[in-house]
Amino acid sequence: MAQLSFDATTIAPAEAFAVIPAGQYLAHIVASEMRATKDGSGQYLWLELDILEGEQKGRKLWDRLNLENANEKAVEIAQRALSAICHATGELRVKDTEQLHFKPMIVTVRVRPASDQYAASNEIRGYEPTGGAAAPVVVSAAGPWPAQVAKPAAAVAPWRKKAS
Repeated sequence: MAQLSFDATTIAPAEAFAVIPAGQYLAHIVASEMRATKDGSGQYLWLELDILEGEQKGRKLWDRLNLENANEKAVEIAQRALSAICHATGELRVKDTEQLHFKPMIVTVRVRPASDQYAASNEIRGYEPTGGAAAPVVVSAAGPWPAQVAKPAAAVAPWRKKAS
């Protein structure tokens, strides 16, 4: 038990987090660290990202890259995602994840639907440079592939200039 002197009538209650709509967002990594997997047999790179503009500005996203795992496919997917981050940030030879911090990139986000066990949540599906110079690598459960999917005109992000 802890004794408090707290008056909840003077502070607005915290609101529940709502999922961020699927789409592309300008974001950057603000924190990263290696963490042990739940079963202790591997490690993943934990990433925290901030959205930098638009309606979702200031919202957080998180990603986990299974860089050390018994599942070779999980490691391959994680390595491709990390490579996409490196290409998006221009840091191609990384010795410390802090080299990736505070470098804007485009993050593709999807909504993972709710299940019997979990509420709906966000999932990062790809990383690409803000200039769109190179074909980004998109990561999915089905495997990584070059992203060449055309986006409808209404989905063009505000930071990208339209061709004249």
